[in-house]
Amino acid sequence: MHHYGIIGYPLEHSLSAKLFNEKFAAEGIEAEYDLYSVPDGKWSLVIDNLLDTLDGFNVTYPYKQTIIPYLNELDESAKAIGAVNVVYQRKGYNTDCIGFMASIRPLLRPFDKQALVLGTGGASKAVCYALHRLGIAPTIVSRTPQQGAITYKDLTAEVMQQHTLIINCTPLGMFPDVDSYPPIPYETISAQHLLYDCVYNPEETLFLRKGKAQGARIKNGMEMLEEQAKAAWEIWNNE
Repeated sequence: MHHYGIIGYPLEHSLSAKLFNEKFAAEGIEAEYDLYSVPDGKWSLVIDNLLDTLDGFNVTYPYKQTIIPYLNELDESAKAIGAVNVVYQRKGYNTDCIGFMASIRPLLRPFDKQALVLGTGGASKAVCYALHRLGIAPTIVSRTPQQGAITYKDLTAEVMQQHTLIINCTPLGMFPDVDSYPPIPYETISAQHLLYDCVYNPEETLFLRKGKAQGARIKNGMEMLEEQAKAAWEIWNNE
């Protein structure tokens, strides 16, 4: 019996266990996938044990950067991004960038040249890496002033018009906190915009609903989840 899982906090929203366990059942694979919801204060107590006992695992918010010092090696993309979402034999990988690229590429239009990336965590780093590879210039938006980013207060109508892609890489709106959303000026959004939410539960967040009400194209993170999971499975089995 092989053992896989995902470590993060919170994990009430996660569909990873359902996705993988259904795959195991359908393909007759003797394996199980569990959720490891670990508060920050207990991280150091469990991470070494998981590294030693699991055949492979995913890493999600807020540990995509925290995990790095515990690993022996990073693959090229994880090293470039500075965040890890897949671990196999104490080596870190990043398949978030693969999942994001696969899911957003069919939606892009010729005028989609600049993107606002909301958030500064591990998902944001993977998305920025993917956008660069797609030839799109990302601008990071942070709650607090920091180097290499603008703040939500800087989102003027002109800035919003210039950036036709708006990508939420924060946990705002994620189940069970479904009433929250990024504080962007939604009234400046038009049919030219594509709002992409890395959150997939709920299926349509307030961020997406507010964009849709303005006529924008919208996309949630379910396909990103599925595509990054396929890439993770290939790492665990074919590396």
